[in-house]
Amino acid sequence: MSRLVAVIVGSLRKESVTRKMAHALIAASPPSLAPSIVEIGALQMYNQDLEDAGAPPEWQAFRRAVSAADAVLFVTPEYNRSIPGALKNALDVGSRPSGKSAWAGKPGAVVSLGFGMLGGFGANHHLRQSLVYLNVPVMQAPEAYISNMATLFDDAGALKVDSTREFITKFMASFAAWVGTIAPA
Repeated sequence: MSRLVAVIVGSLRKESVTRKMAHALIAASPPSLAPSIVEIGALQMYNQDLEDAGAPPEWQAFRRAVSAADAVLFVTPEYNRSIPGALKNALDVGSRPSGKSAWAGKPGAVVSLGFGMLGGFGANHHLRQSLVYLNVPVMQAPEAYISNMATLFDDAGALKVDSTREFITKFMASFAAWVGTIAPA
């Protein structure tokens, strides 16, 4: 039985390198995982007044999609040494209403990307800090800081760096083992 994995992409741009990496991670997944992207771009900014009025349908659909997943994989670029605002908003939307967080207890992993050599280190650790509060047990190793992201994909969007392909294949195998450890079938 394949475990459903909600893949949350921090970048909203359709042709972003981060989205391309999410697709590469999905392709590198072992058969025990069934990952698919859960979109965050249509989520209104979290506002308690909207929650009190019955929660927008986009929030409700997002919460259902995350709740239905067995695990979560976050793929994020680094914006100003942190995560993009849209990703933070998705964390907030999924964590509400209080006591009914869609994230709670789901095994997770973080893949961060950066243009420089640090591979989104700041975003990776900033996201992990929020995930601790949200009770998402995050895989500790291997860590995934993907550097030089502008050089990873060809014009058709295919991953062209063999060492990165090998790494993400091993990473996804480790994530599958982590999911099996934290949320056994």
